Amino acid sequence: MPTAPLPIPLPVTAATCLEDRAHVERVTVLDLAAGVQLLRLGPVSALALDRTLHAELTTDHPDRPASVLDLRIVRDWTPRSPQPPTGDDSALRRGEHELEEEQKALEQRRDRLRARLDLLGRLAADLLREIGEGAGAGETEPERWSRELDRVDTERDTYGEELRTVEARLAAVAAGLGETRRALALTETEPAELTGHIELTVDAAAAGPARLRLSHLTPCALWRPAYRAVLDGGTLTLETDAMVWQRTGEDWSGVRLTFSTARSALATDPPRLDEDRLSLRDRSAAERRTVDVELREEEVGDLGPAPVVGLPGVDDGGEARVLESPTPVSVAGDGRAHRVPVSAFTSAARSEYACSPELSPLVTQVVRGDNRSGHALLAGPVDLIRDSGFTGRGTLAFTAPGAPVELAFGSSDDHRVVRETEETRGTAGITQRTVVTRTVRLHLSRFSAPGEHDERMVALRERIPVSEVSAVEVSLRKEACSPPPDVLDADGIARWDIALPPGGHRTVTLVYELSASAKVAGL
Repeated sequence: MPTAPLPIPLPVTAATCLEDRAHVERVTVLDLAAGVQLLRLGPVSALALDRTLHAELTTDHPDRPASVLDLRIVRDWTPRSPQPPTGDDSALRRGEHELEEEQKALEQRRDRLRARLDLLGRLAADLLREIGEGAGAGETEPERWSRELDRVDTERDTYGEELRTVEARLAAVAAGLGETRRALALTETEPAELTGHIELTVDAAAAGPARLRLSHLTPCALWRPAYRAVLDGGTLTLETDAMVWQRTGEDWSGVRLTFSTARSALATDPPRLDEDRLSLRDRSAAERRTVDVELREEEVGDLGPAPVVGLPGVDDGGEARVLESPTPVSVAGDGRAHRVPVSAFTSAARSEYACSPELSPLVTQVVRGDNRSGHALLAGPVDLIRDSGFTGRGTLAFTAPGAPVELAFGSSDDHRVVRETEETRGTAGITQRTVVTRTVRLHLSRFSAPGEHDERMVALRERIPVSEVSAVEVSLRKEACSPPPDVLDADGIARWDIALPPGGHRTVTLVYELSASAKVAGL
């Protein structure tokens, strides 16, 4: 079976990055001979999964097809090619490289000095022969002969001394290089590099070109979404990028990148349904006499994005999403983060200053805009940039196409909020109901710089408990509130829109009651 003497290059032309792996595609044109032949292609990444190898051959003439008979990947260990050290290498490795470079320069200088001394030796021999021949012929030029001999001897002494200095330094460098290499042999090892090649057996009906498309999965490659938000006056520009890491053993140059949230490793079988039996029983006498209640915290999803810690998985809202890079890009296989632009859009910005004193005493600038990217925005970190430059990093929650995007652009240092709470407890009437009255006072101040004259609207939020049992009632005392909340939603979030002039301050009072029957315990 004929075999190509040299491997045929098979570079990566397209890659689909998944959450923890990548689907790599390679395309090349083969010059096939008629009959069965074995082709060796590569090198390719040795991390390629054998069971995912898939190859397709297409020709320009359907009546003379070419088919794939066998496909496999062959791996072998080869020594690494010498490369200059990088910042990640040890001090010994960098010292060895510097000594090798100095040794190479000294050897070249030594060879030049030896060539010059050899030339001066021949020149002195020619000069002595000329003196002998001239003296035999009766010519006497002692002054010229003495001057020429002195010049040659001086140059030979100068270059001879320089040659001895170079050889001494060369010996010292060779000794230091030997010690460095012995230390490297004891402390570090230079492993051979594992490379892979594709062995492809094809059967061609006729000689001619054929287009090969080969694909496989490879680990050590992943991506995560990242964003860059720029607030410029009344417009919000949001750039969507993909952070790509890959250490597959080969560089991706001019590759069409696709980013997918599909999880091919997860099982697709439906979960098994187990029986869940429900039964009724009579309450005991103690349970009839008392009702145990407790306060618990419930997270409301529409109040803001949840914080992202570390490197989370890709949140796609339960549906596989696919994003594409608009232009081919190059990603080095160094394991470092590479930022790949995906999309960008500009939307009208709706800005407000918001504060939740129970959670934080800071007044935060919240900017909202519509998602006009044409695709869903996945959860991820976002770099926040204003007129003053980079202001910090926040998080972006999953946002559907056309839905509002909410970003917090940091706190406003010219605002101050102080929260005070007061609670009274008593018993009401013949029913012996326990009544808890809570008063919350919020003192909001604005410290303005000279020259500011505009009012600033601050959205102030405070919460009241929400009862889930009929034995406990929560009521808002609007007559005691100053001023009453502008909005009170079903989750118990009260909101005021407070207009603050420069240097102004306001006090907001919220009063509500918790009323419980005598058999309620735990309040």
